[in-house]
Amino acid sequence: MHEYPITEQIIKICTKHCREADAKRVLGVKLVVGDSSGFIGESIQMYFDIISEGTPCEGARLEIVRVKPQLRCPSCGEMFVRAPMSFACPKCGTDGEPTEIGKEFYIEQIEVE
Repeated sequence: MHEYPITEQIIKICTKHCREADAKRVLGVKLVVGDSSGFIGESIQMYFDIISEGTPCEGARLEIVRVKPQLRCPSCGEMFVRAPMSFACPKCGTDGEPTEIGKEFYIEQIEVE
């Protein structure tokens, strides 16, 4: 349910951008969402479709780019996506440590007409 207020903010940002660009409407929004960000892309899409009605964002295409979390091996420095049921580095076998990769959440692009 916490996707509702963040989706409202996305629409506000896109509407503001549309007005500042002196455009008629928003055609598309590219959103980057890390799998560890705490936000669910499908919920954002659902709320976007509902909340955008009657705004310049109505009917806009929402593209959600998902980013898988990556671990960093403290021994060899390898960056890797964790295999199911394992934290082991595929290069040397040492358990990886969390990184910030996969926690992203931002608007990458707004396309207007």
